[in-house]
Amino acid sequence: MYNWQYKEWSNFIYTLSHTLKSPVLLSISKTIEKNKQVYYDNLKIAQASLDITGWINYFTKVIFEAQKKTRELIEFTVRKAKFFDRNRDLLNDRQMKAINRMLEQGIEGFIGGLTAKKYMSITRTSKATATRDLQRLQELGIVEQLGHGRSVRYERLLS
Repeated sequence: MYNWQYKEWSNFIYTLSHTLKSPVLLSISKTIEKNKQVYYDNLKIAQASLDITGWINYFTKVIFEAQKKTRELIEFTVRKAKFFDRNRDLLNDRQMKAINRMLEQGIEGFIGGLTAKKYMSITRTSKATATRDLQRLQELGIVEQLGHGRSVRYERLLS
């Protein structure tokens, strides 16, 4: 029983990693990279004596943070897949392309939101069509409009 569960989990992680084009099991290096100086400070202290308690405490925090980020990424990926399953028939090709582009940015989202200008660039369409498509996405509850007039932008709502 244990081997089967392990194998299924391994296949899931492999598939997810392949789809995202990056390893997702635990990205310890990304966590360390966020604050290299803390890493080097802890490493220096650990190398100065035989007491590695501080290093173990630091590395435990790194592992927990990496696990948290990995879990968030997996949950986001599952929400993304469910979103496309639910909305596939409601969206036209342009809308699918734009939403997919927004979701490719991952958990952090699309920097600055999606504007009509960005939508036009992604979908290669006119301003009128972009505005109409964005209004439809808003009506469907897929994006939320922020701002007014020339500063209108749209943020994705992924549930």
